[in-house]
Amino acid sequence: MGLFDNAVPGGNITKPLMIALGALLVGKMLGGGGSAQQQAPEPAAPDNTGADGGLLGGLGGLLDKLKDAGHGQVADSWVGTGQNQTIDPGSLGKALGPQVIREIAARTGLDEQELLKQLSNALPGVVDKLTPNGQVPPRNQLESLFGN
Repeated sequence: MGLFDNAVPGGNITKPLMIALGALLVGKMLGGGGSAQQQAPEPAAPDNTGADGGLLGGLGGLLDKLKDAGHGQVADSWVGTGQNQTIDPGSLGKALGPQVIREIAARTGLDEQELLKQLSNALPGVVDKLTPNGQVPPRNQLESLFGN
């Protein structure tokens, strides 16, 4: 997980957080173990898997969701150069939506509040690392970073 080691406060990404990030950004790890079988759409939420991966359509879909929820300036700070702005767990939860949060919490074994706390701490640094030139990378590049 070397790429992400310095992306979050404290330096290390735990396995549940990596599963959550993978579910949001690339659609992998939705079943919790990382096997190829998990690429199939989830029956409980077939409309949530975006064409570019992830529950919200990959990294681009996540950024769009944040912008749609009024957090465009925050999301842009993660992609662009300069200081990353923070997002509080409650705002992140509202932007992602309760169904997405419930699904990721179930997959990771974290309760929803802990999941949102960890994601709000990790996402600014992770998105910043994934977009070093201010560009959202293609899905296959994201997938390779998550080891799938």
